[in-house]
Amino acid sequence: MPRVLSIVLAGGEGKRLMPLTLDRAKPAVPFGGHYRLVDFALSNLANGGFLKIVVLTQYKSHSLDLHVTRTWRMSNLLGNYVTPVPAQMRRGRQWFSGSADAVFQNLNLIGDERPEHVCVFGADHIYRMDPRQMLDRHIATGAGVTVAGIRVPRHECSKFGVITVGEGSRIARFEEKPTDTPGLPGSPDEIFASMGNYIFDTAALVEALHVDAASESSRHDMGGDIVPAMVATGDAHVYDFSHNEVPGSTDRDRGYWRDVGTLDSYYEASMDLVSVHPVFNLYNAEWPIYTAESTLPPAKFVFEDGDRRGQALDSLVSSGVIVAGGTVRRSVLSPGVRVESGALVEDSVLMDGVTVHPGAVVQRAILDKNVEVVPGAHLVGGGDDGGDRFTTSERGVVVVGKGDKVTGAGD
Repeated sequence: MPRVLSIVLAGGEGKRLMPLTLDRAKPAVPFGGHYRLVDFALSNLANGGFLKIVVLTQYKSHSLDLHVTRTWRMSNLLGNYVTPVPAQMRRGRQWFSGSADAVFQNLNLIGDERPEHVCVFGADHIYRMDPRQMLDRHIATGAGVTVAGIRVPRHECSKFGVITVGEGSRIARFEEKPTDTPGLPGSPDEIFASMGNYIFDTAALVEALHVDAASESSRHDMGGDIVPAMVATGDAHVYDFSHNEVPGSTDRDRGYWRDVGTLDSYYEASMDLVSVHPVFNLYNAEWPIYTAESTLPPAKFVFEDGDRRGQALDSLVSSGVIVAGGTVRRSVLSPGVRVESGALVEDSVLMDGVTVHPGAVVQRAILDKNVEVVPGAHLVGGGDDGGDRFTTSERGVVVVGKGDKVTGAGD
């Protein structure tokens, strides 16, 4: 195994996920019951044997730092570690001004480890990937940087960095969120989109970062500046994510990757998990997604008395949940949720410690930690029940921020 240092970029604000990011960094947002978004990137690296990992944090990083520190513990015997690294202002009294600047300000980490290659991965995507296969391809081409690319519909090009492939796997052009771009040869309705995962030759990365840091016109962004600069010198290649073979994957979930950077994309990825045949399979034991072990008791469903029956259908239910005479359908219940008698929860995501009191209705909603829905209150996405107090996504999902209280219809 070549010497590899992995850098996970986890300093983004996540403005499009507000209010879920009002009090936490985007990679710390809960997902799928008891996971955090950062767990997916870290699990892929760990499963792939990349066991020297630093997580660069910046905005509202307290809960993210706690999660990484408490959950991601490696044996020191072989020098393995996962550690959060906050912005340290090593290059002057300034925060990170972009993802490339974040790495540049932490070049001491690369100098200490002296790796042959550096993985720079994003922290907030839902996917499985064996990074060893990408590294093998990177070494075989001798590229200065290899960019993981995924095929997406051409009409979505404005959401991504778009890769145009030249001879072999060499990147001929890299455009950041163009309004239009040609399709792939042989597949005109598709494009290669950057997944935000890169593997660099260490010397090439260090040189590119120094050049970028000296440029006053640069935005100091990995995808917007570093990769295009290396494309211009012919030193960038693409790795086709569709070729990645993850142990235990099926034809249905192979190649799954979601950027959950908006409330609607977060909601839709969550709802996929509770479908009868979800595209993303949380239950692949050959490539597990790791997270903190809960000390909560098992979930409990109580009462079968006339119309009062505790039940959850087509749902993910975490440890410590009590459904006491309420009904839950097509929803994700995080640890410690309570759904009381006569309450109805449908098509919703309830995060840790949410309480839905008797007779309340929650539909097509996302409730952050410790939200309380008072008896008889109605919160229904797609309608007017969210009132002016709560955020509503473009597709009508109503979102209640951490610790808030839902007091009635039209709140």
